[in-house]
Amino acid sequence: MSVARVVRPRCSVLLPFRNVAETIAEAVESLLGDGLDPIEVIAIDDGSTDEGPSIVRAIALRDARVRLESTGGLGIVGALEFARTLVHPSSEYIARMDGDDVALPGRLRAQIAWLDARPSASLVATQVEAFPSEIVGDGLARYVAWQNAALSAEEHKRELFVEAPICHPSVVMRRDALEFVGGYRETRWAEDYDLWLRFDAAGCAIEKVPQCLLRWRQREGRLTWTHARYDAERFYEAKAQYLAPKIKSTRRPITVWGAGPTGRRSMRALEAHELRASRFVDIDPRKIGRVARGVAIEPPEALSPERDCVVVAVGARGARSLIRGRLDEWGFREGVDYWCVA
Repeated sequence: MSVARVVRPRCSVLLPFRNVAETIAEAVESLLGDGLDPIEVIAIDDGSTDEGPSIVRAIALRDARVRLESTGGLGIVGALEFARTLVHPSSEYIARMDGDDVALPGRLRAQIAWLDARPSASLVATQVEAFPSEIVGDGLARYVAWQNAALSAEEHKRELFVEAPICHPSVVMRRDALEFVGGYRETRWAEDYDLWLRFDAAGCAIEKVPQCLLRWRQREGRLTWTHARYDAERFYEAKAQYLAPKIKSTRRPITVWGAGPTGRRSMRALEAHELRASRFVDIDPRKIGRVARGVAIEPPEALSPERDCVVVAVGARGARSLIRGRLDEWGFREGVDYWCVA
């Protein structure tokens, strides 16, 4: 049997895996069958105790586009950073996937073509499908639909402080952009969200191909839902760290729209960066005239784009779009005069 030869790959896929023997072959083969050539798949066994490494080794023996290495169990950040040290010097692009996901036909070709045609874009994701249906609850389904709706660089920038607007295993990044922001880092919060926030802070545009090109497998006990760094409080901390410099640059008092639990938690995280709310605003007449975190709660009609920097932190479904509409009507500019954080 002939073995494919990797000659100066344009794209390297970082694929760390652990104990996914039942899905790893499908994941790797879906990348190899994409039609993009040349490519290399850097599969990193990060402490597996099942047959997954043997399965990948068998694929690598017949297809030299696959490289199998082992870390012994460094964790996701260590495995990704180790994989980055193995990327071929010719690779212009770094792609991601996990060992339980499935790349749909044409995924990498579409993303590389997108980046080739748009020099201003530093990272391009795809729309995704979460599966299997029996595990995907209503909350996750809404989250995926929200992710999939953000397409342009402006939309991603607008949504970035609400939640992570892209699915990590679906991305392709320019290698030089990933190096510029410092690669993956160990933080108190999710490593991928931290990376997207650093891309934004560095002025690197994030976009999305308007096609569903990845099947994002959900499993009981998935790290995303169980590890401490994915806890909600850690997301508040992450947002605050990267939002605080933007707020300070306005040199205006902070008004928090939302005097409920979400607004209070958001402000508490910003207080760690020496920011204090001048007031809260809320549409609930029962809250107006009361106090939140030591400052008054007022009606939103008191706001002025010349005077206020507004942090929109509301948890009610549909409220964010209504507030955006009102602030835009009053002359506030999103990303300049106000930011949505929930």
